[in-house]
Amino acid sequence: MMLQLRHFTKTLVLGSVALGFVVAVSLMWGEASSMAQQTESKKLRHVVLFKFKDSSSKTQVQRVVDQFRKLPSHIAEIAEFEYGTNNSPEGLADGFTHCFLVTFRSEKDRDAYLPHQSHKEFVDVLKPHLDKVLVIDFWAGE
Repeated sequence: MMLQLRHFTKTLVLGSVALGFVVAVSLMWGEASSMAQQTESKKLRHVVLFKFKDSSSKTQVQRVVDQFRKLPSHIAEIAEFEYGTNNSPEGLADGFTHCFLVTFRSEKDRDAYLPHQSHKEFVDVLKPHLDKVLVIDFWAGE
């Protein structure tokens, strides 16, 4: 009987240790998974606003927009791309008409995009028509 009790106690202790280990690993895995999800959900947003010269025609402005829209197919570091024209009723756009939102996964990706040959070629198309530009980069999360 005493031998059975010692065996039971030893089994109970080992079982408790094993359970504690499983719980600890589960908690660490959950924390690591949560941290990975937070990192994955963060996005580096590159916001670009353009005010075009009054002398630029609609066709010329559309050419600039079309060139910008091609960049994601030439620059792999671009994770997402959106654009649109101002339609705010507030009247606070200060002449800026076009907004482009370029998303990157990291600062390294953004830093590769800026000097990229395709981006430089786009800037060459843009420059003759650009009156003002506003660029803001920020990290966005959920």
